[in-house]
Amino acid sequence: MTLLSVRNLKVSFDTETGVVEAVRGVSFDLGRERLGIVGESGSGKTMTGRSVLRLIRPPGRIEADEMRFDGVDLMGASETQMRALRGRRIAMVMQDPKYSLNPVMKVGAQLMEGLRQRDGLTRAAAHIKAVEALEAVQIRDPERVMLAYPHELSGGMGQRVMIAMMLIPNPDLLIADEPTSALDVTVQAEVLAILDGLVRDRGMGLIFISHDLRLVARFCDRVLVMYRGKIVEELAARDLLHARHPYTQGLLNCLPRIGGPRQPLPGLDRSADWAV
Repeated sequence: MTLLSVRNLKVSFDTETGVVEAVRGVSFDLGRERLGIVGESGSGKTMTGRSVLRLIRPPGRIEADEMRFDGVDLMGASETQMRALRGRRIAMVMQDPKYSLNPVMKVGAQLMEGLRQRDGLTRAAAHIKAVEALEAVQIRDPERVMLAYPHELSGGMGQRVMIAMMLIPNPDLLIADEPTSALDVTVQAEVLAILDGLVRDRGMGLIFISHDLRLVARFCDRVLVMYRGKIVEELAARDLLHARHPYTQGLLNCLPRIGGPRQPLPGLDRSADWAV
């Protein structure tokens, strides 16, 4: 079953020097699966994810032949309709919790805010549901975390809080933008296990945006490779390390290898044809 369908998505920005095209004609479908999007910085990964939620603001522009989520026309939806979808049915975990969590509000207050305003729960009921969400992302002492400020949490703990916050409404689609980039390997594995369980147990669709090709190859079901705003290759995640496109091969060759020779990593030989 197709949960999200995107056809010919374009994102552009008006600047003093002219129009900058950040996303150029991206098309893909997503079921209740784990879809990875990889590429170097500036390739359009995050802009693609934010476009699904229509979070691109002027001077940015979103255009698409079709962008449909579970039967809802996202391009034709009003802002009121989009607000009803954001968080409740489509959620996004931003890259760094330091910039996503309010530094002057306790974690518990931030977790309960949506429950009280959006769902009309009492303070006691919202507290219970927030604690349950923290427990679901394997936070061992949720009551202590509820009373903490974001700066009192480690990077891994902050990322778990962000995931818990996004999952409280039980969304059908989660967009995770570099959710493990600032985490050590052990915590990274725990966060991935949480996301994997949510896709498997809740039947949720996941768009997993990352720079880490090896991680995506292990974790995702399918992969889109982006370069200069375009998808240059789409393949099963298990085949990513054996990709055929020269750009994907170049990215893989740039990865350091444990036990490999001690020499400078190769550069990426770019071709103008990739961006056409």
